[in-house]
Amino acid sequence: MTSYRIGVDIGGTFTDIVLLGSDGTIHTKKISSSVGDYASAIVEGLNEVFGEAGLDGRMVQEILHGTTVAGNAILEYKGARVGLITTRGFRDVLEIRTLRMPRLYDMGWTKPAPLVERYLRMVVDERIDAHGAIERALDPKDAERAVDALLAEKVEAIAVCLLNSFTNPAHELMIGELIRNKAPAMPTSISCEVLPEIKEYERTSTTVVNAYVMPIVARYLRALRKGLDDAGVPARLLLMQSNCGLTTDT
Repeated sequence: MTSYRIGVDIGGTFTDIVLLGSDGTIHTKKISSSVGDYASAIVEGLNEVFGEAGLDGRMVQEILHGTTVAGNAILEYKGARVGLITTRGFRDVLEIRTLRMPRLYDMGWTKPAPLVERYLRMVVDERIDAHGAIERALDPKDAERAVDALLAEKVEAIAVCLLNSFTNPAHELMIGELIRNKAPAMPTSISCEVLPEIKEYERTSTTVVNAYVMPIVARYLRALRKGLDDAGVPARLLLMQSNCGLTTDT
């Protein structure tokens, strides 16, 4: 029996679907995107192309999916309400950035607003040096205070980015464990897991962006997985990454 791989790409206007059969046959479908729920257009489009081609969802081997859901959330400032925990003295890294201006002589240029408002950026009094040695140990009570403050603000996700954690992640992992104990369902982004590299702004901003889109993408993928299962398409779902690789939906 012929098996199929499906490629799906969603945009703001159209959703494009391509079915490639193991026998070389190709079926395509273009359908209007369902902006309120992008997943529904994918399921609807698949049902239509299955009906037109006389195919069955069980013939699908895998679905390869490119989506702009995360990018749109960032561009439109419609991501999660994120709290940030960082080292004392580095609270404003998101706003200071790298001091480079895209328009060097344009005095009217304004920096884009940070994804985490200042009052949602908590600091802990700890310090790890560039070689990974602990200069000032993290006080568990200080960490608990920062986490409790963010939970009290009803944040939807928490990002943790401490100074030099790429050389020694011990303090970040302690905070991550504390968050899991206090709020097991809280989406948490830890810089040593997301981008364990030098440069504070790059690492902080990447960790925050990851936290900012996590709840949005998770809801979208849950809806898409349910829609595919309900439509009789149990095939595994793989997502296109910005590096052109693929990752699972879990």
